[in-house]
Amino acid sequence: MTDKLLLGVNIDHVATIRNARGGGHPDPLRAARVAAEAGADGITAHLREDRRHISDGDIQRLKVEVELPLNLEMAPTEEMLRIALATRPHQVCLVPEKRAELTTEGGLDVALHHANLEPFIGRLKEIGIRVSLFVDPARVQIAVAEALGADVVELHTGRYCDAEGAAREAELRRLREAAREARTRGLICHAGHGLSFDSVGSVAEIVEISELNIGHFLIGEAIFGGLASSIRRMRALMDKARDQALGRRSA
Repeated sequence: MTDKLLLGVNIDHVATIRNARGGGHPDPLRAARVAAEAGADGITAHLREDRRHISDGDIQRLKVEVELPLNLEMAPTEEMLRIALATRPHQVCLVPEKRAELTTEGGLDVALHHANLEPFIGRLKEIGIRVSLFVDPARVQIAVAEALGADVVELHTGRYCDAEGAAREAELRRLREAAREARTRGLICHAGHGLSFDSVGSVAEIVEISELNIGHFLIGEAIFGGLASSIRRMRALMDKARDQALGRRSA
């Protein structure tokens, strides 16, 4: 059970807007600093093979110039491994990647790819980088993540966010069960993908989850009310939900 629920802010789509026109504005580094001032606990950035948003230079600047921990999302490829070993972020989160996808479509199938992932994870951990695996909320994926020596599993919340009614409740049960399984196995449990003001509360109430990573929604809301405002509101909703859950546990 985790009292404090951390918030990692993904700044990828600040870079998406910058890259649409070229030049240096808006600057993802500035967004990271705003996020820090607004209550974020970490910064997430996904360095994709095609560099559609975050660039190599962005990663280097984020590591050197921002005090918050950097969570580098990346596919398990040799190119990305070389970058991670050179940059040494606080954490690497391994994710699946398809060039044609608009966004990450699901969790990394660690059960299928365990043979390739094991040495990859080992090389990251050798130099002190914490390793997270972005997985669907399934027991087999979490069991294999433990066997591979991962430190963290990040549960994919996309299906929960997209579902409605009874289907959403079923996805929420999967998340709860997966979070308990992760903690039972000694893994740190994070969650993220698609979370919004409307959907974050129920996930924040899962006390086994210690961190939520949220990006696209916050950057979208920033258009209407500013990035700092959107982060502060998300932070408040998370804290309220977690406090309520802890209150019920102690009652």
